[in-house]
Amino acid sequence: MSDVPSRPLPAKGRNRPGSGLEHLVFRRAGQAIEDFDLIGPGDRILVAVSGGKDSFALLHILDLHRKRAPFEFSLRPVFLDGGWEPGAADRVRERFARQGQAVEVFTRDIRGCVRDHLRPGTNPCALCARLRRGVLYDLAPAWGCNKIALGHHLDDLAQTLLLNLFYSGQLKSMAVKLRSDDGRNLCIRPLAYVEEDLLTALARQRGFEPIEIGCPYRTGEAEPRREMARRIIEQAAAEIPRIRRSILAALKHVRPTHLLDPALLARPGGPDPAS
Repeated sequence: MSDVPSRPLPAKGRNRPGSGLEHLVFRRAGQAIEDFDLIGPGDRILVAVSGGKDSFALLHILDLHRKRAPFEFSLRPVFLDGGWEPGAADRVRERFARQGQAVEVFTRDIRGCVRDHLRPGTNPCALCARLRRGVLYDLAPAWGCNKIALGHHLDDLAQTLLLNLFYSGQLKSMAVKLRSDDGRNLCIRPLAYVEEDLLTALARQRGFEPIEIGCPYRTGEAEPRREMARRIIEQAAAEIPRIRRSILAALKHVRPTHLLDPALLARPGGPDPAS
């Protein structure tokens, strides 16, 4: 588990983080924002809200940055109601309203699409994610938003790295800043430097109760490969407590000359393997 500071910080303004934990998450998200130029003046950011701890932390931390930034940008939180559970949208709105955040709801029958198009033996979670992403890609430009903020964190990046390494034969993780295939949207992941347990602790500290949306496909085996990657990292963390920070450092310090991709080495101006 990551170090989770809980010591209150001195009160220096209403818009400053209110605890050591909040400051740590704020600072690490700020570093990702700075490293990848995730937010700029005049941005209108659609914030994808699910009702879980990750999207709560995403919206909360982005709002702190919005209040403290030397330029103006706006946030438009939206909960995509896929029809999985009656009343879910009302629960999400009410839970975020307690935190002073107004969340809009957009309804689309994703449950019906998954039911009608899921092929035997395929992953329902992957299909649902693609459908949700497609809806957000259409919604953002329709609402005048030029960026979409997603709540993926460092554990998601580390697990994805292992999944690609083990199953797809590719050395890649999740992009912190990515132009969508349709060219209309720029997706950002401001929590890419933040461990999941910090987000869990932040939600608890802020009194936010995560919402579990009922799903008929959630059996514990819908994403067995990702669960396997999660277990590998957790088991390794027992011996290497800072393993997630080490994985992050590795993702930020790539040595192309010590990899085996001929196309990468052959690029003009690319690394010289003899140097």
